[in-house]
Amino acid sequence: MHIVLFEPEIPPNTGNAARLSAAFGLPLHLIEPLGFSLEDKYLRRAGLDYWPSVRLFLWPDFAAYLREGRDGHRLVMTSCKTGSPIQRFAFSRADALVFGPESRGLPAEVLRHAGVCLRIPICDAVRSINLSSAVAIAAYQAMLGSGMLDELPQRPKEH
Repeated sequence: MHIVLFEPEIPPNTGNAARLSAAFGLPLHLIEPLGFSLEDKYLRRAGLDYWPSVRLFLWPDFAAYLREGRDGHRLVMTSCKTGSPIQRFAFSRADALVFGPESRGLPAEVLRHAGVCLRIPICDAVRSINLSSAVAIAAYQAMLGSGMLDELPQRPKEH
């Protein structure tokens, strides 16, 4: 299972996704152009000292990711506008969870490659949820549904 951020714009959101990637042991793919530098202090701060544990892949565009980074994974795309409810989807270990940029979501030319498109149900009072929150919800649901949560190594309990 992989996390894919298409043209992310806000450094702390990407930093939070990187920390989650490290926590769950999931590769993180960033598709350019990015709305920030990978050296951005807010990006680094959000990821704290977990960056060495992130399996990070940087792609110049979506076509390059499809050619070289997809590695046979089913593209599970997210949208706040359309798609099946995430809680009803049967995830597999061979899924790549794809998220769009914060200001506009995934464009039609990317969505057409989707194996499936999902949405996180929210109340009508809110247009969408924060990207890093969406990544956390989807990754947790996907790992729970695929049985991967049970395989995470556990830290020893502190006394």
